[in-house]
Amino acid sequence: MISVADLLSATPNAPGSFYAASSYVRSDLELGLLENRSGSRLLAIPDTLIKALYAGLEQETGLASRLVLANCGRWWGKNFFQRFSEELSQHYSQSLSELPMAEFVQSLQECWISHGWGTMDLDPEVAEKGFLMVKTWNSPFAAQAPQMNRPVCFMDAGILASFFSALTGQELDCIQISCESLGSDCNRFVLGLAERLAPAEDMVESQTDWTTIVQTLTA
Repeated sequence: MISVADLLSATPNAPGSFYAASSYVRSDLELGLLENRSGSRLLAIPDTLIKALYAGLEQETGLASRLVLANCGRWWGKNFFQRFSEELSQHYSQSLSELPMAEFVQSLQECWISHGWGTMDLDPEVAEKGFLMVKTWNSPFAAQAPQMNRPVCFMDAGILASFFSALTGQELDCIQISCESLGSDCNRFVLGLAERLAPAEDMVESQTDWTTIVQTLTA
């Protein structure tokens, strides 16, 4: 089992990541195919599809579209973790739990980039209080979502919740507390046990700033 403290104590400086964009994504222009270095197919999602996904779900399900997107993200994140674990285990000939933490963090960051999800980092600010904060930049979901008075990266939150739940062996929830779509410098996600994160949901809905949310959660 990997602890949150271990995740945040490592400096990702190991060279030769399996997910380096220059070697991970491969294309065949004649066939119009994208593959990763393991030979698995990759799918390029156009901006118009992301916009249509938000608009279609909003029209069909209303406010429930947030839950639908988060649940899709959880399903995606579960499969993402399985693929991530298998690829790294095969590449380094050791299980994910045996992999040096610096290698793991660097691989996760470069995997995020290579799949077109922007960039990401793990922030140690709330680690001592039993939470994990993830920051992302240039999220395609934040860029293409309709304007709302709250963070909009519901899919990202679901992916992160499922991924880190599988990684840590605990059922974690995830809530986004700042968003590029609202003019923030980055997208901030806080992960933790659901009962401890519960107060944050009302504060997000009331447009409380992210620093106040963090202070309340960690008080």
